[in-house]
Amino acid sequence: MTIDVMLPYYGDVAMMKAAVDSVLAQDDKDFRFTIVDDGYPDESLPEYFNGLVSSDERVRYYRNEQNLGANGNYKKCIGLVEHEIVVIMGADDIMLPNYISTVRKAFEDPTVSIVQPGVEVIDENGAVYEPLGDKVKSFLRHRLVGKASEAIVSDEAIAESLLVGDWLYFPSVAWRADAVKTHDFRPQYNVVQDLALAIDIILHGGRMAVLDTVCFQYRRHRESDSSVRALDGRRFAEERAFFDECVRDFTARGWKDAARAARWHLTSRLNAASLTPKVISKGMWPGLRKLAAHAVRP
Repeated sequence: MTIDVMLPYYGDVAMMKAAVDSVLAQDDKDFRFTIVDDGYPDESLPEYFNGLVSSDERVRYYRNEQNLGANGNYKKCIGLVEHEIVVIMGADDIMLPNYISTVRKAFEDPTVSIVQPGVEVIDENGAVYEPLGDKVKSFLRHRLVGKASEAIVSDEAIAESLLVGDWLYFPSVAWRADAVKTHDFRPQYNVVQDLALAIDIILHGGRMAVLDTVCFQYRRHRESDSSVRALDGRRFAEERAFFDECVRDFTARGWKDAARAARWHLTSRLNAASLTPKVISKGMWPGLRKLAAHAVRP
């Protein structure tokens, strides 16, 4: 069962090369590694990537003639998937050597469509740390699965949990390719597209394996694209549109608890409230109005 590792790339070169090295250092060698460069403006990169291709037959490299943006490049990656399992890795994250072997074992259960392995968070310098938001993620995850080293979750229980607070780490998640190709990323989203994909799969009967085994390092940036979008209010406008869709879909399914969680979107509102001091300090007054409205209005 060869695993497709897709790397949509645009950003820091040194971090990207560290990510590439971490993939090639896997203890399980049965994977196909596809890099899709979204036109990052560095003339040395095609030579670097082509060198990888010539030295390792598992590596493929594509460079977009026009910049597609994050969601567009994700969708292109999905179109290039050839094998049964796929992971869409962040270009600044790190796979620990046991990643491929860990998720492969979880997919031995044919009913599993999504695998969320254990993750540790690193900062810009590679140091492991746990910001408050990640502590909340850990709490929500363990509230659902308890202390089990591996749990299989599905249906309303996982939908409700993820709508209380999204505790997935998208770049670390492995997916059954047929489920991803069936549902794909919703084109209208640029921040919550990963959660929307997971919810679509869950709504159609997909089951998730949640593992304690740490095999991935997720890099948390202070000024990430999603953080900038949060400060000016765009992230929360997108989240609200998604939550409204979930209320409709869950209600139609008869998932009353999940619909309630989507309607209240508690951690999203708390997150908006927590950002208001930073928005005030930056004088981002239009963003402040949007954050305040999101925080107080369910």
